[in-house]
Amino acid sequence: MTPQQQLADVFVALAGSATDGSPDVSETLAILADRCPALLQVRAASVVYTPGGRHEARASGSDPDVTRLEREALSWQEGPGHGPHRADAHLAAPLPLDGAPLRRLWPRYIPSALALGHTHVVALPLLVPDRTLGALVLFSDRGDVPSADARALGQSLADFTAVTLHRAQEAEQGRALTSQLERALTSRVVIEQAKGVLATRRSLTMDDAFYALRSHARSQRRLLNDVAREVVDGQADPALTEPTGETPDGRGSGT
Repeated sequence: MTPQQQLADVFVALAGSATDGSPDVSETLAILADRCPALLQVRAASVVYTPGGRHEARASGSDPDVTRLEREALSWQEGPGHGPHRADAHLAAPLPLDGAPLRRLWPRYIPSALALGHTHVVALPLLVPDRTLGALVLFSDRGDVPSADARALGQSLADFTAVTLHRAQEAEQGRALTSQLERALTSRVVIEQAKGVLATRRSLTMDDAFYALRSHARSQRRLLNDVAREVVDGQADPALTEPTGETPDGRGSGT
């Protein structure tokens, strides 16, 4: 397979990680990490994805040892894909792992990476317009340090992956917001229906029916929507639905 075919194959694989139109994050990260060593002629690669903080962070490597290193580094908050120093660690050129500055910065990460036989690291950011989502990390030894052209190609792969995952995240957030709005609308409809039932059963105004409904829910330490649903379904506490001289909050019944 020619280099051009290899490159096309990687982009097709990244684009094809979508299921039902939305990329599978773990699969996308695994594809990028797995394909980079052969394509960019480096010893190993990893992808660290931190779109919204540590609780959403994920990592994948081109081999089990690198995957383990990066997942441990998530808890350490060390390494070029992690922590508050991440922006400073996105390197334009390979940097030796055995240098004193990195040992001080990443005291657990560096010995672990060196123990795997890696001597140099390059970190390419997963960039979107408003923030950095993580990093593509390239590991090498002195004989396979990536060239400037290889790093530029790696950055293109990182950019493509970042945009793909960012759009998927935005779509998921949009679906979540739509679902929240639908639930809120459904809840409001149920409450309005319950108000109508109470207003009819107890000869209340709609405002007084709402006060009665809310007061009963508070006194029982229950959700207003749950109590309203019981009223609509005819399963509510008779103390709420049966006619009384006044509403539970002391307001007149309006009769």
